[in-house]
Amino acid sequence: LLLLCYTEEAAVIVSGLKNTDVFVGESATFTCELSHPGVKNVQWWLDGSPLHNNFVTEISERDGMVHTLTLNDVACHDSGTVTFRAGSLISSAKLLVKGISL
Repeated sequence: LLLLCYTEEAAVIVSGLKNTDVFVGESATFTCELSHPGVKNVQWWLDGSPLHNNFVTEISERDGMVHTLTLNDVACHDSGTVTFRAGSLISSAKLLVKGISL
């Protein structure tokens, strides 16, 4: 038996991350939507390593509820598990970077 109790302030994940397949050199975008804004400690991870905003990794937020991660110019070694954390909420998905066969 699983009981889920939400206070009025507790946000939930409305739309979680989706598994994404891209080719080497392309961009991969992950989006997670929360039920309402104000969730603290938002963080993105790739295979357990925290991601930060830079020229390769674009992290954005719209209305405090829609959180987006874009990984630009991906390489094969970028394949792994992308994880979004917002407080106690967690969503994960697989990123598969495919090589181009000649």
